[in-house]
Amino acid sequence: MPLRIVQSKQNIRLKELRRALACPGRDLSGAISQDKSGAAGRDRRSLAGIEGPNLLEEALRAGLRLDCVFIAQGAEHLLEGLRLPESADVLLVPRELLNSVLATETPQPVAALVEPPEWSWEQLLGLREKAASLLALATPLVIVLAGLQDPGNLGTILRSAEAFGATGVLSLPGTVSAWNPKAVRASAGSLFRLPLISASAEDCLARLRAAGVKILSTAVDGAEAADRIDLAGPVALIIGNEGNGVPEEVASQADQAVTIPCPGPVESLNAAVAASVLLYEASRQRAGRKPRRSPR
Repeated sequence: MPLRIVQSKQNIRLKELRRALACPGRDLSGAISQDKSGAAGRDRRSLAGIEGPNLLEEALRAGLRLDCVFIAQGAEHLLEGLRLPESADVLLVPRELLNSVLATETPQPVAALVEPPEWSWEQLLGLREKAASLLALATPLVIVLAGLQDPGNLGTILRSAEAFGATGVLSLPGTVSAWNPKAVRASAGSLFRLPLISASAEDCLARLRAAGVKILSTAVDGAEAADRIDLAGPVALIIGNEGNGVPEEVASQADQAVTIPCPGPVESLNAAVAASVLLYEASRQRAGRKPRRSPR
């Protein structure tokens, strides 16, 4: 594996990494947006920055295209055993220089520029094209993020969504970029594997309804308890802003409001905790409806 030594902070690839980590929302505005045909289109020049050996391994396992890998001098052993593509640049960088580019308080000795995955609405809804028709692979379970601002919460929701069998995540305008470095770390690789599409609220709700998906808005008051609602069927759960909840213009278009009863003296749950609890309840209900295998 040939390594190219980089000594200057003016190196164009280091500048790309710095930009990708500092402005993920701007740089990836085309990476997870909808084109006029409704497909998840993106500008192929848009790259995302990831940091750390674990995320690098997860990206490789998920089949993401690695454009460039940055390794600190003295940490070359971290690349041993990794099947890096021949097309990827591999740069050996003085540790202090690499640290100056990375976004974390305790920088990792390895980072990379990757192409974000490209997802379709069919994948997000658990469908697969077969001949001239669509084949349902899973009952849609979709998380809709409406104005979520904390990247740690977003990454945690992605991880829980994958863990509990969600088919995908929709990000509405005003939601922090899923490729924010903190969100990427909190997702622990789920971002690389879980279908994620950014869309307007109008497009999002229209497509969910067309697919026969029931839309539920989370709320504290005036809502039905999660365990009293059928979450085993096609359903989308709207998670709102940490402080203000689901915007009224979005909540008013939902089919029903759902809440998580809390017997303790707590006004509301953290957005990531609430999403995780609802996802678990959906997973529990769905598991209960699976046909049992007959004993052999």
